Amino acid sequence: MAALHNITLQFQNAFLRLTFFLICMAALAAVATTALSALGVLPWLTMQAGFGTAPTADAGMFIQIGLTALILMLAFYLPANSRMMALENAHRKFAMNMQDITYAYQLAHAADRGDTFMMSSEFDAVKERIAFLRQHPDLQALEPEILELAAQMSQISHELAVTYSDERVARARTFLQQRQEEIEQFQQRIGDAQTIQQELRQWTRDVEIEESIAKSQLARLRDELFDLLPELSTQLQAPVEDRKTATSSVIAMSPSRAAE
Repeated sequence: MAALHNITLQFQNAFLRLTFFLICMAALAAVATTALSALGVLPWLTMQAGFGTAPTADAGMFIQIGLTALILMLAFYLPANSRMMALENAHRKFAMNMQDITYAYQLAHAADRGDTFMMSSEFDAVKERIAFLRQHPDLQALEPEILELAAQMSQISHELAVTYSDERVARARTFLQQRQEEIEQFQQRIGDAQTIQQELRQWTRDVEIEESIAKSQLARLRDELFDLLPELSTQLQAPVEDRKTATSSVIAMSPSRAAE
């Protein structure tokens, strides 16, 4: 992909240079032809033109002078355009290089997180990373300076790669996944407990309602019973008083009987 982009930029730059050269040659030819025509060496351009029905005299000369002036202005404009093109190409080249460096660094950093590099010293670590980047199939078209810079960046971030290695990241993700599952189970248990609580609360309300209904029915039955049997209540109270009187008389007679 990078090689195709470089070929496209080279073709575009070559076409722009060819256009600049042709415009300069056309401006030089037009100025020389107009100067020779003014000196009488070459004839002026002859054309029939005019405004309305009346033809304009020497219309070809005016058109030739106007075209020459236009080509000269375009030729004077080209250096500024050339500087803009050079600045744009430099910016594109810098952006392309930074993109390539970023991509190469990402590959080296990913390999470092996977414990691909084993060298401990700085020189050997950078050398090992450069060899890895050179052998990578996606980085064959990059310059050695870009690979070297990416390898140095990867070596600098080696501690970061060790801290966030693939093994540690996988272990952390497994731990977080287990915690997430525990939280989901806990939330499910809380939901079940809330459901049971609602059922017990409703059951308690139903029992209280039934108990109040039973108490009201018992009170109504009691009232109806005392309304229907008033005499029974008086009779139940009278024998109690008679039994108390008989008991007292028996107690009073017992000393006399003992004397006899």
